[in-house]
Amino acid sequence: MNKKVFMYLFGVIIILIIACSVLFNNKKEDKKLEKITLAEVAHTVFYAPMYVAIEEGYFEDVGIDIDLILTSGADKVTAAVLSGDAQIGFSGSEATIYVYNGGEKDYLKTFAQLTQKDGSFIVSREKIDNFKLSDLKGKTVIGGRAGGMPEMTFEYALKQNGIDPRKDLDIDTSVAFPAMGGAFISGQGDFVTLFEPTASQVEKEGYGYVVESVGKLGGNVPYTSFSARKSYLNSHEDLIKNFDKAIQKGLDYVHKNSDRKVALSIINQFPDSKVSELEDAIKRYRENDAWPKTTKFSKESFDHLQDIMIDYGEITKKVPYSKLMYKIK
Repeated sequence: MNKKVFMYLFGVIIILIIACSVLFNNKKEDKKLEKITLAEVAHTVFYAPMYVAIEEGYFEDVGIDIDLILTSGADKVTAAVLSGDAQIGFSGSEATIYVYNGGEKDYLKTFAQLTQKDGSFIVSREKIDNFKLSDLKGKTVIGGRAGGMPEMTFEYALKQNGIDPRKDLDIDTSVAFPAMGGAFISGQGDFVTLFEPTASQVEKEGYGYVVESVGKLGGNVPYTSFSARKSYLNSHEDLIKNFDKAIQKGLDYVHKNSDRKVALSIINQFPDSKVSELEDAIKRYRENDAWPKTTKFSKESFDHLQDIMIDYGEITKKVPYSKLMYKIK
C-alpha cells in the first residue's frame, strides 16, 4: 500500500470516528427525560440520600428529570399529589394512612422509604450535662405540627420514659415547621425539636445545645417515604421502578462514602450552609442509623409507626400493611 492510499484511508477513518462521535453525543442529548414533580415535606440534611441521587445524576441515568418542590407539611404534600400538582409525594408515611382513612378511592400508596428513624434533635437553651428526658418537666418545648410524625414520635418517647406530655410539660405545636428555629432563637421556649442542619447551626451560633436525638428514642419506622396515587403507580410501573433504583443508589452512596464526601455531593442543595456544617449533620444522622440499607420496609416497622399514631390518639386501629404498601415488580 503506497503512502497516498494509506493517508487517504487514515483520513476516512478519522472522519468516520468523528461522525460517529457526533451522532452518539447528539443521540445522548436528544434522549428525552420524563419530568416528574416531586413534593418534599421539608428541606433537611436528613434527606441526604435523595439529594445525592439528584446531584449525582442517578435520576437522569434512568430517564427521569426531577422537579423538586418544597411543600412544608405532610398534609400539603398529600394535597399536592391528590390535586395533580405533583406526581410523587415525599413525607411521613402517616400521610398515606390519613388519606386512606379519609375514604379517598384513588388513595396513596408508599413504594419506597428513605429514612427509618425520627430526624429531630432536642435542643436546650441552657447547657445540660448528662441530659435526661425528665429535665423537660415543667418546661416549654417548641414541638412539631400536631398529628405530624415528629411530634407524635416525640410524645411517644416521652410516654415510654414515664413522662406525661399533657401534664408534665408544655408542648407548643402552634409554630410552623420552618419557623421553629427562628422562634427559639428569638427567645421562645426552653427547648425545641429541630432537624439538621438547623440544629447544628443554632448550636454553633450559641443559641442552644443539642442534648438528645428523638430518633434514638422512637425506634425504627418508615419515617419518611415516597408515595403516589394507586392509579399513577399502576400506570407507571417502569418509572416507579426506575425512581426506586435512583433512590437506592443514593442510599448506597451515603453508606459507602465518608461524611465529607456526602456533604460535598449535596452542598448545592444547601447554599447557605458550610461543608463542615453538613458534614457534622451527616455524622449525627449516621450515628443514629437514620438511613436504611434498602428502600423496602417491613410490616413490623409499619405497624410500629401505627402504634405511635394510636398512642397519640390520631387513629384507633391499624390499616393493613398490604393496603398501603406498593410492591415494585
